[in-house]
Amino acid sequence: MSVFKHIPILAAEIAELLITDENGIYLDGTLGLGGHSGFFIKRLSSAGRVLGLDKDAQALKMAEENVNDARLKTFNLSYTEAVSAIKSEGLKGVNGALFDLGLSSYQLDDASRGFSFLNDGPLDMRFDQSKGLSAKEIINSYAADKLSKIFALYGEERNAEKIALAICAARRESPLETTSALAKIIERAVPRFGKTHPATKVFQALRIEVNGELDCVKSAPALLKDILLPGGRAAFLTFHSTEDRIIKFAFKELAAGGDFKLVNKKVIEPSWNEIKANPRARSAKLRVIERIK
Repeated sequence: MSVFKHIPILAAEIAELLITDENGIYLDGTLGLGGHSGFFIKRLSSAGRVLGLDKDAQALKMAEENVNDARLKTFNLSYTEAVSAIKSEGLKGVNGALFDLGLSSYQLDDASRGFSFLNDGPLDMRFDQSKGLSAKEIINSYAADKLSKIFALYGEERNAEKIALAICAARRESPLETTSALAKIIERAVPRFGKTHPATKVFQALRIEVNGELDCVKSAPALLKDILLPGGRAAFLTFHSTEDRIIKFAFKELAAGGDFKLVNKKVIEPSWNEIKANPRARSAKLRVIERIK
């Protein structure tokens, strides 16, 4: 199996805030390559456990190899199915849960997955490659107005309509099949200005649409009552403003209900040193909430 490196973001801070009982059971709702779970395991006693969920079967295998500890049990499930995983273990709940809503570095770096325009590959972008529409199918079949709406809503792309029309014009000549082909069309429609490639927000928006990410994000906070034991905490790590707003307002509603309290009222962001060492951390935001009854 190919070896990919992944640097878990805010890992020490998350472990410090989340692991309140060294004998507890914790949920890693987006296991990835197991970076955060590895930090959890180090803080747990021999009685502690981590349940790791991920829709990406390849990621699960690599996480098991990376963590290499019997205290980690993996499930090929979305974090939206966390209740099922917990119940399958005969548990009433867990002592803490992490939801890292970012894209794993290995997914970005693996050209065959089609997540990044930096490496040429097929337009796929599915976390679970056995289900759903690929980015290729969406790019070549959605009407211009639908593409424009996706780019504007999920990518906050100012030139959404212009890019959507350029894509539709290009696909009339021949179907768009690769990440580089799509990126070139976007760059011709909206020339590069500054360091950020003009395809960046479009690729983010496509990934969110392909995987129905925002629907999952919206449903996750509602699961906390069924996931967390009293005294348990949930940490959400987001990477763009739309996700962060969803979590911010969901946390406020939970806290207002009286069963939860905010652990950090001000969002936690990576230090300058962490961003320097890992530029992919620059947009990360961490929010933590605790179930009090």
